[in-house]
Amino acid sequence: MTALVVTSKRSICSFCGIARQRYVISLNKRQKRFKSTQLKQLKQDVEWQPVIGLEVHAQILADGKLFSGASSKYGAPVNSQVSFLDSALPGTLPVLNRRCVEAGVLTALALKCRINKVSRFDRKHYFYADLPAGYQITQQNHAIANDGAFRYIEYGEREEDCVEKSARILQLQLEQDSGKSLHDDLEARSLIDLNRAGIALMEIVTAPDFHTGNEARSFVRELRLLLVTLGTCNGRFSEGSIRVDANISVHRPGEPLGTRSEVKNINSINCLKKAIDFEIERQIEVLERGDEVVNETRSFDKDTGKTVPMRDKESKQDYRFMPEPNLPPLHLHSLCDVSPGSCSGVIIDNVEKKLPALPNEIRDYLMNKYGLNLYRANFIVNGEIVDVYEKLVATRDINKFTSFLINHFLNVILEHDSTFSESGISPESVGDLYDWYINEDLSLLNVQKIIRGLLDGESKDPKYLADMWNVWQINDDEYLTDVCKKIIQENPSQVAKIKKGKKRAINKLMGEARTLTSDRGNLTKMSEIFKKLIQD
Repeated sequence: MTALVVTSKRSICSFCGIARQRYVISLNKRQKRFKSTQLKQLKQDVEWQPVIGLEVHAQILADGKLFSGASSKYGAPVNSQVSFLDSALPGTLPVLNRRCVEAGVLTALALKCRINKVSRFDRKHYFYADLPAGYQITQQNHAIANDGAFRYIEYGEREEDCVEKSARILQLQLEQDSGKSLHDDLEARSLIDLNRAGIALMEIVTAPDFHTGNEARSFVRELRLLLVTLGTCNGRFSEGSIRVDANISVHRPGEPLGTRSEVKNINSINCLKKAIDFEIERQIEVLERGDEVVNETRSFDKDTGKTVPMRDKESKQDYRFMPEPNLPPLHLHSLCDVSPGSCSGVIIDNVEKKLPALPNEIRDYLMNKYGLNLYRANFIVNGEIVDVYEKLVATRDINKFTSFLINHFLNVILEHDSTFSESGISPESVGDLYDWYINEDLSLLNVQKIIRGLLDGESKDPKYLADMWNVWQINDDEYLTDVCKKIIQENPSQVAKIKKGKKRAINKLMGEARTLTSDRGNLTKMSEIFKKLIQD
């Protein structure tokens, strides 16, 4: 017997992947057992273990570049922020930016890293048109910090499926960025913009502690929030402030690790998951048909959702690392190592005093104070709306308001690929929308319509939009009863189905009611009126 399958439109949250409205599938017990057995057998037949490590390049939030005083402001005219050093003119010397060192130390402390009191800079040689000197100054071999760990939350398919995980941080190093190549396909030429050349980066290298794209996405999402909280990076993927390289391989459990591919310069959290998931599937397909995975560098094409080759790594590139001759070793100090006032260098203890409350600490605070589950507390923290939440929930029902905020307000903002701080919506507007919804002055559908109007710049005042669009909810029992009676008279066949026990037949009547009331009628009341009238 074929199972009854009923589908409905669902919305997948781009932030956590949870489906807000799921497909409804009806299966009898035998079919459920068969489906479960099939999946289990499939899992036994093909068992692959992906292994993923990440390299996160975060632009340090500083006025100048790592070794020059040129501005690092985003969006400046092409080649307008280039010092003599950035363009590699002979005779220029690097001068280390103190702010960048302090930002690196602050981030390393938040990541529970071991701070190295002596670190060194190296030259990493390679030849690209947008790297004028022919080398990058980095800390490949003697980094500013090593051996850290970072706790993050991975989301599941439901709120209760959230789990806390931890990834090891192998290294945090300071390095300079290269410029940018602008490819003109029409003229068959490439142009060079050196505004980014020399910009300060922190490269955060993880151990290969991830096994799915969702784990990697969850890690980077929370790492970004940490950097924004610390004020060491603005966290804007759209500006190139964070870029991620993913090293991916697959192997069967018990066998040696497989050959890895590196997917470079992934510039969004969701693209990171898609790139990793595709690459895992691609490598499994290669291995299962008897071929070998090539050790290569690939890029992710967001239009096709696929990774494509950039260059192979069969012959290991010789970067000819050498100590940077124009920079002395970087010395950091502890208070116990120096006498008061005798040291002008960076003192680790003084930097540590600048540590703010970290996201995981704020999450724990929300769970303890408001009784929120892990998912909800983390959603509020990641949404960067803790202050707004505390202000608004103080005079409202905690469970109802939290549910509204996450499921109906923030999700609409995420659909617009925005954040609360970028939305321009005031906290007072959020409170008003909730109050109107809970007091049945507005339906949920029209609340979300107004939120979208606010996001689209229709107005900054939700009441103005509600008045202009005439979407205030109709709660008058007499009017709603008249509407329901009219619909019943015009749909005798649906009424007959309902009387025969086909409960879903009422959906057509409700659809008619929505149309006649222009989505303003109180749906809960109309459903009750329909049932009462039909039973009578």
